[in-house]
Amino acid sequence: MSRRTRIFLALVAVYAIGMAALLYQLLAELDPRYRESAEEGLVETAQLLATVIEQDVEQGALPTDRIAGIFRDLLARRFSAQVYGLHKTRVELRAYVTNRHGTVVYDSTGRDLGKDYAGWRDVRNTLRGEYGARTTRDVPQDPDSSVMVVGAPIRWEGEIVGAVGVGKPVRSLGQFVAAARGNVISVGVVSGLSVLLLAIVLSFLLMRPLGITSDLLAALRTAWWHDEAGRRRFSPRRAWRAVRAQTRAAAQEVRDAIAGRNYVHDYVQQLTHELKSPISAIRGAAELLQEPGMPPGQQRRFTASIERETHRLQEVVDRMMELSALESRRLLKDQQRVELAPLLHELAAAARAQAPALRIDVHAVAGVAGVAVEGDPFLLRRAVGNLLDNAVQFSTSGGGQAPDIVLTLRREGRMARIEVRDHGPGLPPFAEGKVFDKFFSLARPGSGKRSTGLGLAFVREIAALHQGHVTLGNAEQPPGALAVLRLPLLKA
Repeated sequence: MSRRTRIFLALVAVYAIGMAALLYQLLAELDPRYRESAEEGLVETAQLLATVIEQDVEQGALPTDRIAGIFRDLLARRFSAQVYGLHKTRVELRAYVTNRHGTVVYDSTGRDLGKDYAGWRDVRNTLRGEYGARTTRDVPQDPDSSVMVVGAPIRWEGEIVGAVGVGKPVRSLGQFVAAARGNVISVGVVSGLSVLLLAIVLSFLLMRPLGITSDLLAALRTAWWHDEAGRRRFSPRRAWRAVRAQTRAAAQEVRDAIAGRNYVHDYVQQLTHELKSPISAIRGAAELLQEPGMPPGQQRRFTASIERETHRLQEVVDRMMELSALESRRLLKDQQRVELAPLLHELAAAARAQAPALRIDVHAVAGVAGVAVEGDPFLLRRAVGNLLDNAVQFSTSGGGQAPDIVLTLRREGRMARIEVRDHGPGLPPFAEGKVFDKFFSLARPGSGKRSTGLGLAFVREIAALHQGHVTLGNAEQPPGALAVLRLPLLKA
Protein backbone atom coordinates (compact mmCIF):
# COMPACT_ATOMS: atom_id res chain seq x y z
CA MET A 1 0.00 0.00 0.00
CA SER A 2 1.43 3.38 -1.01
CA ARG A 3 2.07 6.24 1.38
CA ARG A 4 -0.66 8.31 -0.30
CA THR A 5 -3.20 5.54 0.23
CA ARG A 6 -2.20 5.15 3.86
CA ILE A 7 -2.56 8.90 4.48
CA PHE A 8 -5.95 8.98 2.79
CA LEU A 9 -7.19 5.97 4.77
CA ALA A 10 -5.79 7.45 7.99
CA LEU A 11 -7.77 10.67 7.44
CA VAL A 12 -10.92 8.65 6.76
CA ALA A 13 -10.26 6.56 9.88
CA VAL A 14 -9.81 9.68 12.05
CA TYR A 15 -13.04 11.12 10.70
CA ALA A 16 -14.88 7.82 11.25
CA ILE A 17 -13.55 7.52 14.83
CA GLY A 18 -14.61 11.09 15.58
CA MET A 19 -18.11 10.49 14.23
CA ALA A 20 -18.37 7.19 16.14
CA ALA A 21 -17.29 8.87 19.39
CA LEU A 22 -19.85 11.64 18.89
CA LEU A 23 -22.64 9.15 18.16
CA TYR A 24 -21.65 7.04 21.15
CA GLN A 25 -21.81 10.09 23.44
CA LEU A 26 -25.21 11.11 22.08
CA LEU A 27 -26.60 7.59 22.46
CA ALA A 28 -25.24 7.30 25.99
CA GLU A 29 -27.04 10.53 26.97
CA LEU A 30 -30.44 9.53 25.58
CA ASP A 31 -31.63 7.20 28.34
CA PRO A 32 -30.64 9.48 31.27
CA ARG A 33 -32.23 12.51 29.62
CA TYR A 34 -35.51 10.66 29.00
CA ARG A 35 -35.54 9.41 32.59
CA GLU A 36 -34.94 12.88 33.93
CA SER A 37 -37.83 14.22 31.85
CA ALA A 38 -40.12 11.43 33.07
CA GLU A 39 -39.03 11.94 36.70
CA GLU A 40 -39.88 15.64 36.51
CA GLY A 41 -43.43 14.74 35.43
CA LEU A 42 -43.76 12.15 38.21
CA VAL A 43 -42.72 14.77 40.80
CA GLU A 44 -45.62 17.00 39.83
CA THR A 45 -48.07 14.08 39.72
CA ALA A 46 -46.99 12.94 43.21
CA GLN A 47 -47.42 16.44 44.61
CA LEU A 48 -50.89 16.63 43.02
CA LEU A 49 -52.00 13.33 44.62
CA ALA A 50 -50.56 14.39 47.98
CA THR A 51 -52.58 17.60 47.79
CA VAL A 52 -55.77 15.65 46.99
CA ILE A 53 -55.23 13.28 49.95
CA GLU A 54 -54.43 16.16 52.33
CA GLN A 55 -57.90 17.60 51.74
CA ASP A 56 -59.46 14.49 53.35
CA VAL A 57 -57.03 14.04 56.28
CA GLU A 58 -58.72 14.23 59.70
CA GLN A 59 -56.80 14.10 62.97
CA GLY A 60 -53.81 12.65 61.10
CA ALA A 61 -55.80 9.73 59.71
CA LEU A 62 -55.30 8.91 56.03
CA PRO A 63 -58.58 8.19 54.24
CA THR A 64 -57.88 6.46 50.90
CA ASP A 65 -61.37 5.99 49.55
CA ARG A 66 -61.17 9.03 47.34
CA ILE A 67 -57.74 8.20 45.84
CA ALA A 68 -58.80 4.57 45.39
CA GLY A 69 -61.87 5.63 43.43
CA ILE A 70 -59.83 7.95 41.26
CA PHE A 71 -57.32 5.23 40.34
CA ARG A 72 -59.99 2.59 39.86
CA ASP A 73 -61.72 4.74 37.25
CA LEU A 74 -58.41 5.93 35.82
CA LEU A 75 -57.02 2.44 35.22
CA ALA A 76 -60.31 1.30 33.69
CA ARG A 77 -60.34 4.24 31.30
CA ARG A 78 -59.66 3.47 27.64
CA PHE A 79 -58.58 6.03 25.06
CA SER A 80 -56.52 6.37 21.86
CA ALA A 81 -53.52 8.71 21.73
CA GLN A 82 -50.80 8.68 19.07
CA VAL A 83 -47.68 10.02 20.80
CA TYR A 84 -45.27 10.30 17.85
CA GLY A 85 -44.45 6.65 17.11
CA LEU A 86 -46.23 5.27 20.21
CA HIS A 87 -49.96 4.41 20.19
CA LYS A 88 -51.17 4.70 23.80
CA THR A 89 -54.54 3.22 24.92
CA ARG A 90 -54.33 2.99 28.74
CA VAL A 91 -52.77 4.61 31.80
CA GLU A 92 -49.66 2.91 33.20
CA LEU A 93 -49.29 5.05 36.33
CA ARG A 94 -49.33 3.29 39.68
CA ALA A 95 -49.53 4.77 43.19
CA TYR A 96 -49.42 3.79 46.83
CA VAL A 97 -49.95 5.59 50.15
CA THR A 98 -48.11 4.86 53.40
CA ASN A 99 -48.74 6.13 56.89
CA ARG A 100 -46.14 7.89 59.03
CA HIS A 101 -44.57 4.53 59.91
CA GLY A 102 -44.10 3.47 56.27
CA THR A 103 -46.87 0.89 56.23
CA VAL A 104 -48.80 0.71 52.93
CA VAL A 105 -52.44 1.73 53.45
CA TYR A 106 -53.29 1.87 49.75
CA ASP A 107 -51.77 0.25 46.64
CA SER A 108 -53.26 0.78 43.17
CA THR A 109 -51.92 -2.62 42.09
CA GLY A 110 -53.46 -4.32 45.15
CA ARG A 111 -50.34 -6.42 45.71
CA ASP A 112 -48.50 -4.76 48.62
CA LEU A 113 -51.31 -3.54 50.89
CA GLY A 114 -50.17 -3.72 54.52
CA LYS A 115 -46.47 -4.20 53.72
CA ASP A 116 -43.70 -2.20 55.37
CA TYR A 117 -42.17 0.26 52.89
CA ALA A 118 -40.16 2.17 55.50
CA GLY A 119 -36.93 0.77 54.05
CA TRP A 120 -37.54 2.04 50.50
CA ARG A 121 -35.57 5.19 49.79
CA ASP A 122 -38.52 7.13 48.39
CA VAL A 123 -40.63 6.50 51.51
CA ARG A 124 -37.77 6.88 54.01
CA ASN A 125 -36.56 10.21 52.58
CA THR A 126 -40.08 11.57 52.07
CA LEU A 127 -41.07 10.87 55.68
CA ARG A 128 -37.91 12.76 56.74
CA GLY A 129 -38.99 15.77 54.69
CA GLU A 130 -36.39 15.11 51.97
CA TYR A 131 -36.77 14.36 48.25
CA GLY A 132 -37.22 10.64 47.72
CA ALA A 133 -37.07 8.63 44.49
CA ARG A 134 -36.00 5.17 43.39
CA THR A 135 -35.99 2.73 40.48
CA THR A 136 -36.74 -0.88 41.40
CA ARG A 137 -37.39 -4.06 39.43
CA ASP A 138 -40.71 -5.82 39.90
CA VAL A 139 -38.94 -9.03 38.90
CA PRO A 140 -35.30 -9.04 40.10
CA GLN A 141 -34.08 -11.10 37.12
CA ASP A 142 -35.88 -8.95 34.51
CA PRO A 143 -34.31 -5.53 33.78
CA ASP A 144 -37.35 -4.59 31.67
CA SER A 145 -39.59 -4.75 34.76
CA SER A 146 -38.00 -1.66 36.37
CA VAL A 147 -40.37 0.95 37.79
CA MET A 148 -39.42 4.56 38.50
CA VAL A 149 -41.06 5.85 41.74
CA VAL A 150 -41.17 9.39 43.13
CA GLY A 151 -42.49 10.22 46.61
CA ALA A 152 -44.31 13.27 48.02
CA PRO A 153 -45.18 14.01 51.70
CA ILE A 154 -48.74 14.13 53.06
CA ARG A 155 -49.02 16.84 55.72
CA TRP A 156 -51.58 17.67 58.39
CA GLU A 157 -51.14 20.86 60.36
CA GLY A 158 -47.52 21.09 59.21
CA GLU A 159 -46.65 17.56 60.29
CA ILE A 160 -45.80 14.75 57.83
CA VAL A 161 -48.36 12.03 58.48
CA GLY A 162 -47.70 9.87 55.42
CA ALA A 163 -46.22 9.58 51.97
CA VAL A 164 -47.58 8.98 48.52
CA GLY A 165 -45.51 7.25 45.86
CA VAL A 166 -46.22 7.56 42.13
CA GLY A 167 -44.56 5.09 39.81
CA LYS A 168 -44.22 4.49 36.07
CA PRO A 169 -42.75 1.44 34.27
CA VAL A 170 -39.43 2.26 32.62
CA ARG A 171 -40.34 0.13 29.59
CA SER A 172 -42.79 2.82 28.49
CA LEU A 173 -39.81 5.17 28.22
CA GLY A 174 -37.73 2.49 26.48
CA GLN A 175 -39.92 2.71 23.40
CA PHE A 176 -39.09 6.39 23.02
CA VAL A 177 -35.41 5.79 23.80
CA ALA A 178 -35.18 2.99 21.19
CA ALA A 179 -36.89 5.18 18.57
CA ALA A 180 -34.60 8.09 19.42
CA ARG A 181 -31.54 5.85 19.20
CA GLY A 182 -32.58 4.66 15.76
CA ASN A 183 -33.13 8.24 14.61
CA VAL A 184 -29.79 9.40 16.00
CA ILE A 185 -27.92 6.52 14.36
CA SER A 186 -29.67 7.08 11.01
CA VAL A 187 -29.11 10.83 11.06
CA GLY A 188 -25.51 10.38 12.26
CA VAL A 189 -24.61 7.85 9.57
CA VAL A 190 -26.32 9.80 6.79
CA SER A 191 -24.76 13.07 7.98
CA GLY A 192 -21.32 11.49 8.27
CA LEU A 193 -21.48 9.98 4.80
CA SER A 194 -22.86 13.23 3.39
CA VAL A 195 -20.02 15.26 4.92
CA LEU A 196 -17.48 12.74 3.63
CA LEU A 197 -19.02 12.82 0.16
CA LEU A 198 -19.15 16.62 0.23
CA ALA A 199 -15.48 16.74 1.22
CA ILE A 200 -14.57 14.46 -1.69
CA VAL A 201 -16.66 16.51 -4.14
CA LEU A 202 -15.13 19.75 -2.88
CA SER A 203 -11.69 18.20 -3.27
CA PHE A 204 -12.55 17.38 -6.88
CA LEU A 205 -13.86 20.89 -7.49
CA LEU A 206 -10.82 22.52 -5.94
CA MET A 207 -8.44 20.34 -7.95
CA ARG A 208 -10.25 20.28 -11.28
CA PRO A 209 -13.20 22.73 -11.49
CA LEU A 210 -14.48 21.40 -14.79
CA GLY A 211 -12.67 18.09 -15.01
CA ILE A 212 -15.17 15.80 -13.32
CA THR A 213 -18.04 16.37 -15.72
CA SER A 214 -15.89 16.29 -18.82
CA ASP A 215 -14.08 13.12 -17.73
CA LEU A 216 -17.36 11.40 -16.89
CA LEU A 217 -18.83 12.32 -20.26
CA ALA A 218 -15.67 11.11 -21.97
CA ALA A 219 -15.95 7.85 -20.07
CA LEU A 220 -19.57 7.37 -21.09
CA ARG A 221 -18.73 8.05 -24.76
CA THR A 222 -16.63 4.90 -24.77
CA ALA A 223 -19.82 2.89 -24.18
CA TRP A 224 -20.97 3.59 -27.77
CA TRP A 225 -19.73 1.28 -30.49
CA HIS A 226 -20.52 0.36 -34.11
CA ASP A 227 -21.67 -3.11 -35.06
CA GLU A 228 -20.75 -4.92 -38.29
CA ALA A 229 -23.58 -3.15 -40.10
CA GLY A 230 -22.18 0.24 -39.07
CA ARG A 231 -25.04 0.97 -36.68
CA ARG A 232 -24.18 2.88 -33.50
CA ARG A 233 -25.08 0.96 -30.33
CA PHE A 234 -24.84 1.55 -26.60
CA SER A 235 -23.33 -1.03 -24.24
CA PRO A 236 -24.45 -0.75 -20.57
CA ARG A 237 -21.60 -3.05 -19.60
CA ARG A 238 -19.02 -0.73 -21.16
CA ALA A 239 -20.72 2.26 -19.52
CA TRP A 240 -20.57 0.62 -16.10
CA ARG A 241 -16.92 -0.31 -16.53
CA ALA A 242 -16.10 3.24 -17.70
CA VAL A 243 -17.87 4.81 -14.71
CA ARG A 244 -16.10 2.41 -12.32
CA ALA A 245 -12.75 3.25 -13.89
CA GLN A 246 -13.50 6.97 -13.65
CA THR A 247 -14.54 6.63 -10.01
CA ARG A 248 -11.35 4.74 -9.21
CA ALA A 249 -9.27 7.33 -11.02
CA ALA A 250 -11.04 10.16 -9.19
CA ALA A 251 -10.33 8.51 -5.85
CA GLN A 252 -6.70 8.18 -6.88
CA GLU A 253 -6.66 11.91 -7.64
CA VAL A 254 -7.92 12.65 -4.16
CA ARG A 255 -5.14 10.55 -2.66
CA ASP A 256 -2.61 12.26 -4.93
CA ALA A 257 -3.90 15.68 -3.88
CA ILE A 258 -3.73 14.80 -0.18
CA ALA A 259 -0.13 13.61 -0.42
CA GLY A 260 0.88 15.42 -3.61
CA ARG A 261 3.88 17.25 -2.19
CA ASN A 262 5.40 14.10 -0.70
CA TYR A 263 4.66 12.21 -3.93
CA VAL A 264 6.53 14.76 -6.08
CA HIS A 265 9.36 14.93 -3.54
CA ASP A 266 9.78 11.15 -3.56
CA TYR A 267 9.56 11.04 -7.35
CA VAL A 268 12.26 13.69 -7.79
CA GLN A 269 14.44 12.10 -5.13
CA GLN A 270 14.27 8.69 -6.78
CA LEU A 271 14.95 10.11 -10.24
CA THR A 272 17.91 12.14 -8.95
CA HIS A 273 19.36 9.06 -7.31
CA GLU A 274 19.12 7.06 -10.55
CA LEU A 275 20.65 9.84 -12.68
CA LYS A 276 23.50 10.53 -10.28
CA SER A 277 25.48 7.38 -11.11
CA PRO A 278 25.57 7.69 -14.93
CA ILE A 279 26.19 11.45 -14.73
CA SER A 280 29.18 10.85 -12.42
CA ALA A 281 30.51 8.19 -14.80
CA ILE A 282 30.18 10.53 -17.79
CA ARG A 283 31.85 13.40 -15.91
CA GLY A 284 34.75 11.19 -14.81
CA ALA A 285 35.30 9.80 -18.29
CA ALA A 286 35.15 13.29 -19.84
CA GLU A 287 37.73 14.62 -17.36
CA LEU A 288 40.06 11.72 -18.04
CA LEU A 289 39.76 12.22 -21.81
CA GLN A 290 41.04 15.77 -21.38
CA GLU A 291 44.36 14.56 -19.98
CA PRO A 292 47.21 14.79 -22.53
CA GLY A 293 49.03 11.73 -23.78
CA MET A 294 46.26 9.21 -23.14
CA PRO A 295 46.76 6.02 -25.17
CA PRO A 296 44.21 5.47 -27.98
CA GLY A 297 42.98 2.24 -26.37
CA GLN A 298 42.02 4.02 -23.16
CA GLN A 299 40.41 6.85 -25.14
CA ARG A 300 38.19 4.34 -26.91
CA ARG A 301 37.31 2.67 -23.58
CA PHE A 302 36.29 5.97 -21.94
CA THR A 303 34.42 7.07 -25.08
CA ALA A 304 32.48 3.79 -25.01
CA SER A 305 31.73 4.37 -21.33
CA ILE A 306 30.32 7.82 -22.09
CA GLU A 307 28.19 6.38 -24.89
CA ARG A 308 26.95 3.54 -22.66
CA GLU A 309 26.03 5.83 -19.76
CA THR A 310 24.40 8.33 -22.13
CA HIS A 311 22.26 5.52 -23.50
CA ARG A 312 21.36 4.57 -19.92
CA LEU A 313 20.35 8.16 -19.17
CA GLN A 314 18.24 8.31 -22.30
CA GLU A 315 16.56 5.02 -21.37
CA VAL A 316 15.70 6.27 -17.87
CA VAL A 317 14.30 9.54 -19.20
CA ASP A 318 12.25 7.79 -21.90
CA ARG A 319 10.84 5.27 -19.43
CA MET A 320 10.02 8.03 -16.93
CA MET A 321 8.15 9.99 -19.59
CA GLU A 322 6.19 6.88 -20.60
CA LEU A 323 5.35 6.01 -17.00
CA SER A 324 4.37 9.59 -16.16
CA ALA A 325 2.07 9.73 -19.19
CA LEU A 326 0.55 6.39 -18.21
CA GLU A 327 -0.06 7.45 -14.58
CA SER A 328 -1.82 10.60 -15.75
CA ARG A 329 -4.35 8.58 -17.77
CA ARG A 330 -7.58 8.05 -15.86
CA LEU A 331 -9.26 5.70 -18.31
CA LEU A 332 -8.68 3.81 -21.55
CA LYS A 333 -10.03 5.65 -24.57
CA ASP A 334 -9.29 3.11 -27.29
CA GLN A 335 -10.67 -0.21 -26.06
CA GLN A 336 -10.75 -3.21 -28.36
CA ARG A 337 -11.26 -6.93 -28.12
CA VAL A 338 -7.87 -8.53 -27.53
CA GLU A 339 -7.42 -12.27 -28.04
CA LEU A 340 -4.86 -13.39 -25.46
CA ALA A 341 -3.62 -16.70 -26.93
CA PRO A 342 -2.37 -15.17 -30.24
CA LEU A 343 -0.82 -12.31 -28.24
CA LEU A 344 1.21 -14.73 -26.11
CA HIS A 345 2.39 -16.73 -29.14
CA GLU A 346 3.45 -13.51 -30.88
CA LEU A 347 5.43 -12.28 -27.86
CA ALA A 348 7.02 -15.71 -27.33
CA ALA A 349 8.19 -15.78 -30.95
CA ALA A 350 9.77 -12.32 -30.59
CA ALA A 351 11.51 -13.40 -27.36
CA ARG A 352 12.89 -16.56 -29.02
CA ALA A 353 14.43 -14.41 -31.74
CA GLN A 354 16.16 -12.21 -29.15
CA ALA A 355 17.26 -15.10 -26.92
CA PRO A 356 17.80 -18.13 -29.18
CA ALA A 357 19.63 -20.00 -26.38
CA LEU A 358 16.46 -20.12 -24.31
CA ARG A 359 13.53 -22.43 -24.81
CA ILE A 360 10.30 -20.44 -24.46
CA ASP A 361 6.95 -22.25 -24.60
CA VAL A 362 3.32 -21.09 -24.48
CA HIS A 363 0.93 -23.35 -22.58
CA ALA A 364 -2.80 -22.71 -22.98
CA VAL A 365 -5.01 -24.63 -20.53
CA ALA A 366 -7.95 -26.45 -22.10
CA GLY A 367 -11.02 -24.28 -22.46
CA VAL A 368 -9.25 -20.97 -23.07
CA ALA A 369 -9.73 -20.90 -26.81
CA GLY A 370 -11.19 -17.55 -27.73
CA VAL A 371 -10.44 -16.03 -24.31
CA ALA A 372 -10.34 -12.28 -24.77
CA VAL A 373 -10.23 -9.11 -22.74
CA GLU A 374 -11.23 -5.56 -23.55
CA GLY A 375 -8.49 -2.98 -23.50
CA ASP A 376 -5.66 -1.26 -25.32
CA PRO A 377 -3.79 -3.85 -27.46
CA PHE A 378 -0.57 -1.83 -27.46
CA LEU A 379 -0.49 -1.46 -23.67
CA LEU A 380 -1.37 -5.10 -23.06
CA ARG A 381 1.38 -6.17 -25.43
CA ARG A 382 3.81 -3.93 -23.52
CA ALA A 383 2.72 -5.31 -20.14
CA VAL A 384 3.13 -8.99 -21.05
CA GLY A 385 6.25 -8.15 -23.05
CA ASN A 386 7.87 -6.48 -20.03
CA LEU A 387 7.14 -9.52 -17.87
CA LEU A 388 8.60 -11.79 -20.53
CA ASP A 389 11.68 -9.59 -20.99
CA ASN A 390 12.20 -9.66 -17.24
CA ALA A 391 12.03 -13.47 -17.26
CA VAL A 392 14.50 -13.67 -20.18
CA GLN A 393 17.03 -11.45 -18.39
CA PHE A 394 16.92 -13.61 -15.26
CA SER A 395 17.02 -16.98 -17.06
CA THR A 396 19.94 -19.08 -18.15
CA SER A 397 19.76 -21.97 -20.57
CA GLY A 398 19.57 -25.16 -18.58
CA GLY A 399 19.88 -27.46 -21.55
CA GLY A 400 17.36 -29.87 -20.08
CA GLN A 401 14.02 -31.21 -21.23
CA ALA A 402 11.91 -28.58 -19.42
CA PRO A 403 11.50 -25.19 -21.11
CA ASP A 404 13.42 -22.28 -19.58
CA ILE A 405 10.39 -19.96 -19.69
CA VAL A 406 6.72 -20.93 -19.79
CA LEU A 407 3.81 -18.61 -20.62
CA THR A 408 0.50 -20.01 -19.37
CA LEU A 409 -3.01 -18.80 -20.11
CA ARG A 410 -5.98 -20.00 -18.06
CA ARG A 411 -9.39 -18.92 -16.77
CA GLU A 412 -9.74 -17.99 -13.11
CA GLY A 413 -13.37 -17.19 -12.36
CA ARG A 414 -14.21 -13.99 -14.22
CA MET A 415 -10.54 -13.21 -14.81
CA ALA A 416 -8.00 -14.24 -17.40
CA ARG A 417 -4.76 -15.39 -15.73
CA ILE A 418 -1.46 -14.99 -17.59
CA GLU A 419 1.56 -16.62 -15.95
CA VAL A 420 5.19 -16.02 -16.87
CA ARG A 421 7.37 -18.67 -15.21
CA ASP A 422 11.15 -18.74 -15.39
CA HIS A 423 13.79 -21.02 -13.85
CA GLY A 424 16.22 -18.35 -12.74
CA PRO A 425 17.41 -17.58 -9.20
CA GLY A 426 14.05 -16.18 -8.13
CA LEU A 427 13.49 -13.23 -5.81
CA PRO A 428 15.71 -12.75 -2.77
CA PRO A 429 13.80 -12.21 0.51
CA PHE A 430 14.65 -8.50 0.72
CA ALA A 431 13.13 -7.86 -2.73
CA GLU A 432 9.67 -9.24 -1.94
CA GLY A 433 7.16 -6.41 -1.83
CA LYS A 434 9.54 -3.97 -3.56
CA VAL A 435 9.73 -5.27 -7.12
CA PHE A 436 6.97 -2.91 -8.33
CA ASP A 437 8.53 0.18 -6.74
CA LYS A 438 9.97 2.71 -9.15
CA PHE A 439 13.72 2.38 -9.78
CA PHE A 440 14.00 -0.87 -7.82
CA SER A 441 16.10 -3.31 -9.78
CA LEU A 442 18.08 -6.48 -9.17
CA ALA A 443 21.42 -7.42 -10.70
CA ARG A 444 21.08 -9.73 -13.70
CA PRO A 445 22.71 -13.16 -13.41
CA GLY A 446 26.04 -13.32 -15.20
CA SER A 447 26.41 -9.67 -16.23
CA GLY A 448 25.52 -8.11 -12.87
CA LYS A 449 23.87 -5.19 -14.71
CA ARG A 450 20.68 -3.52 -13.51
CA SER A 451 17.75 -2.15 -15.49
CA THR A 452 16.04 1.22 -15.04
CA GLY A 453 13.69 -0.33 -12.46
CA LEU A 454 10.64 1.11 -14.23
CA GLY A 455 9.44 -1.86 -16.28
CA LEU A 456 7.42 -3.57 -13.55
CA ALA A 457 5.98 -0.24 -12.36
CA PHE A 458 4.84 0.24 -15.96
CA VAL A 459 3.16 -3.19 -15.90
CA ARG A 460 1.36 -2.37 -12.64
CA GLU A 461 -0.08 0.85 -14.09
CA ILE A 462 -1.28 -0.95 -17.23
CA ALA A 463 -2.95 -3.64 -15.13
CA ALA A 464 -4.71 -1.00 -13.00
CA LEU A 465 -5.95 0.81 -16.12
CA HIS A 466 -7.50 -2.46 -17.28
CA GLN A 467 -9.04 -3.07 -13.82
CA GLY A 468 -6.70 -5.98 -13.23
CA HIS A 469 -3.65 -6.56 -11.07
CA VAL A 470 -0.20 -8.12 -11.29
CA THR A 471 1.93 -10.04 -8.79
CA LEU A 472 5.50 -11.32 -8.84
CA GLY A 473 6.93 -13.87 -6.43
CA ASN A 474 8.84 -17.08 -6.17
CA ALA A 475 7.42 -20.24 -7.70
CA GLU A 476 7.40 -23.62 -6.06
CA GLN A 477 9.95 -26.29 -6.98
CA PRO A 478 11.92 -26.04 -9.17
CA PRO A 479 13.23 -22.56 -8.22
CA GLY A 480 12.37 -19.52 -10.26
CA ALA A 481 10.13 -16.48 -10.41
CA LEU A 482 6.42 -16.49 -11.23
CA ALA A 483 4.70 -13.36 -12.55
CA VAL A 484 0.88 -13.42 -12.71
CA LEU A 485 -1.21 -10.88 -14.61
CA ARG A 486 -4.97 -11.04 -14.07
CA LEU A 487 -7.38 -9.18 -16.37
CA PRO A 488 -11.22 -9.11 -16.45
CA LEU A 489 -12.60 -11.41 -19.11
CA LEU A 490 -14.62 -9.98 -21.94
CA LYS A 491 -18.14 -11.39 -21.76
CA ALA A 492 -19.41 -12.95 -24.93
